[in-house]
Amino acid sequence: MSLTTPVNIDFEKDSSHEKDHPLREDVRLLGRMLGDTIRELEGEAIFDLVETIRQTAVRFRREEDEEAGKELDNILNHLSHRETTAVVRAFSYFSLLSNIAEDLHHNRRRRAHLRAGSPPQDGSVTLALERIVAKGISQQQLENFFANALISPVLTAHPTEVQRRSTLDYQLKIQQLLKARDRIQLTPNELRHNEEDLRSAIQTLWQTRMLRSVRLTVQDEIENGLIYYHYTFLKQIPYIYAKIEDTLERRTGKTAPRVGSFLRIGSWIGGDRDGNPFVTHQIMLHAAERHSALILDYYIAEVERIGQTMSLTEQLIKVTSELEGLASTAPGLPASRIDEPYRRVFLGIHARLIATSRHLSPHVGQQYPENTAEPYADSAEFAHDLDIVIRSLKQHKSTKLAQGAIRDLRRAADVFGFHLASLDMRQHSKIHEQVVAELYEKNSQSSQNYTALSHTERVKWLLTELKRPYPLVSSLVEYSDTAQGELRILKMAAEIQQRFGQAILPNYIISMATGIIHVLEAALLLKEAGLVQLGENTRSTVNIIPLFETINDLRSCAHVMEELFSLPEYRKMLRTRANLQEVMLGYSDSNKDGGFVTSNWEIHKAEIELTKVFKRHEVQLRLFHGRGGTVGRGGGPSYQGILAQPPGSVNGQIRLTEQGEVIASKYTDPEIGRRNLETLIAATIESTLLDRDTAQCHTPQYYQIMEELSASARTAYRNLIYETPNFTQFFQESTPIREIAGLHIGSRPTSRKPSNKIEDLRTIPWVFSWSQNRSMLPGWYGFGTAVENLMQQTDKTAETLATLQEMYRTWPFFQTLLSNMDMVLAKSDLGIASRYAELVTDVQLRQYVFSCIRTEWARCIKWLFAITEHTELLQDNPTLARSIRIRTPYIDPLNHLQVELLHRYRAGDDDDAIRRAIHLTINGVATGLRNSG
Repeated sequence: MSLTTPVNIDFEKDSSHEKDHPLREDVRLLGRMLGDTIRELEGEAIFDLVETIRQTAVRFRREEDEEAGKELDNILNHLSHRETTAVVRAFSYFSLLSNIAEDLHHNRRRRAHLRAGSPPQDGSVTLALERIVAKGISQQQLENFFANALISPVLTAHPTEVQRRSTLDYQLKIQQLLKARDRIQLTPNELRHNEEDLRSAIQTLWQTRMLRSVRLTVQDEIENGLIYYHYTFLKQIPYIYAKIEDTLERRTGKTAPRVGSFLRIGSWIGGDRDGNPFVTHQIMLHAAERHSALILDYYIAEVERIGQTMSLTEQLIKVTSELEGLASTAPGLPASRIDEPYRRVFLGIHARLIATSRHLSPHVGQQYPENTAEPYADSAEFAHDLDIVIRSLKQHKSTKLAQGAIRDLRRAADVFGFHLASLDMRQHSKIHEQVVAELYEKNSQSSQNYTALSHTERVKWLLTELKRPYPLVSSLVEYSDTAQGELRILKMAAEIQQRFGQAILPNYIISMATGIIHVLEAALLLKEAGLVQLGENTRSTVNIIPLFETINDLRSCAHVMEELFSLPEYRKMLRTRANLQEVMLGYSDSNKDGGFVTSNWEIHKAEIELTKVFKRHEVQLRLFHGRGGTVGRGGGPSYQGILAQPPGSVNGQIRLTEQGEVIASKYTDPEIGRRNLETLIAATIESTLLDRDTAQCHTPQYYQIMEELSASARTAYRNLIYETPNFTQFFQESTPIREIAGLHIGSRPTSRKPSNKIEDLRTIPWVFSWSQNRSMLPGWYGFGTAVENLMQQTDKTAETLATLQEMYRTWPFFQTLLSNMDMVLAKSDLGIASRYAELVTDVQLRQYVFSCIRTEWARCIKWLFAITEHTELLQDNPTLARSIRIRTPYIDPLNHLQVELLHRYRAGDDDDAIRRAIHLTINGVATGLRNSG
């Protein structure tokens, strides 16, 4: 992208040169406008400086010109504070504008396929439905699937989203303006106004603060999460359901099977208090009220809009008696409209929704005037009224009206209710243990501490207390701040459920669960709030969900669940939850603990063993995948990731976390958001209803090889991370981890407790830091050594390699593992990483650790190519390869500047301008890489 005149971006390597022409034109247009903005607002000298750096960086990256590299270093190392800030902002905004153009181009290409009548693509709902129809899946099977399935992306506040809400809003505005140029034949005057609006938006962006001036509060995170409902979820989720119904009707030639509301959004924002002291009972209530207020505001606006269009007159139609009855209870209309029953009905629904909003969320959201209408008791009553309208419309053959906006509103009522999304609660098992120990010591006559009890003694005491009809907590006893805080949260949870319904707080997650004691401790605390009860009237209003995170925990989780299901008391309670048990698997901590290969393999094995245990005990399994944005945290394409799950482990039920900047990347644009949601649905349908595992006959041999690869990879990884003396120093000095802690991107501290240990560091800043220095270490380290060791164990290396190649071709798990690693390696750059390594003050430590990293990187590339039979990275993903090739020259200067700024800052130049510039580079690199945490 040239900031002055068009430049030939390197599209030549792509066979799709012509179809990418519009993308190139959009990139050039935005680049020219950004350049003009810099010239106008910063002056000709800054503009020339930015353009010189751009041209030099492109020459260095694309032509491998070493002299250009030296020139770039010389320029970047001698910038003033003002020049540094301007350059960082310029290249950061290039990445942002490039992202917008790429997203628009993805939508453009998809629409081109649809217009051309091309066959539906993998990952589309249309193709998934065609496949199951072709297989002969019966209508009853489909209805059962849709009735019992649950697909739930869960938004979390994990802090890798560096973009401000203001930036996201203007990003969307620019995208809409570009979309108008693409889809509408504008007149010359309209085109001129469009360009003026684009320039205005880019000028506003340039003059908007890129970084947050204060750390986000949990309330801020709640509001940031809610914006994606306006961007995507409220409109696109009902659209997807309508598309499924209509597609099935067309494909089967008969009335479509009833499609239950299986796709629902979840959230942790405001309920996840693991390591976040700022999530209190008041915050959780605030989250619930804001959720409810948003969805009721939406219903009120939609009902008013639809009602205004319903001018049908009794002189021309005959409504049902049900609708007549509903109309008779609604407020009156002006005499000129007295013959319009539907308008009257919608006026009544509107009044009742306002009354409901005032009742449920009187202190938040839009304030409505009082009225005398009766609030809805629940969303089912609201849905019932809409059903009356739909049945009446169909009765007098107004089917098109019944299948339009009213159908979407009716589906929204079912999906979002009056609570919008399920809010998960989460807390660390150690906190539960601490509170339970306090309750034991204040109620037990024994002089022995709770933590000194044996496993058997703890289980016996916990079950005994769970069955007692009275609480352990007494108003006459003084408890610690921790205990009081936890008990207040749970009491508030009970009040929230009573006010908004159980669907608003259905899940309770236990972080770092290692045994049944952790489940029973959580159950005991939930019992204190009335959310769980054992005995004659056993019940539970929440799903208690253990989260298994470390390698050892993944290896033992099936045994833990076996032991848990062997408790009659727990099984009785489980039956009150539809005999369904959810288990959460942690990708992030298992990766930090055992490395990329072992983490993925142990999760895969855990799913297999869990499936066996659940089948044996006849309990339905729902897996909750704690995935992040990067491969190092379980990221990667969702479609392939779900299809790579072991047979029987999905079975129509899947939840997965959506975190950090990935939320913005997936759900800011409504078309891209809809496509990402469709991908989850398509993969879940195919995993459940189609036999996707083509490698069953090879399973024992494949599994044995994976065991050996995993063991070697884990040893190599842990030898570097945990066994190398002073590795923590290398990590802290060769990445901006300490500076990231000062970036206001989340309410949660970067570590679970005050410590410099890697074990205590949260996985998000761990992975985020390695992406900033472009080594991407958590997404590949150990694989090369593992394959090389496997080859050295046998004299039949050709046969072993042939087997690995066969595994890649036929086994979805192995194919996905290597595909994700391929993507990470393509985004890595050890030349840049070596510059960060130069920041390590201990020369011997620096040389040893970085030589290990460089050697392992080369091994990974070597064996990845050997197994996949590729000759370059991302050979089978030219779209992503093109994207990386375009943006890399514009990320490079940000990394060079970040290294120089870190050097100055750590040498004692701790001026605010330096600190702010470092944070700007972190923001820019994250924007350029897109999935960095």
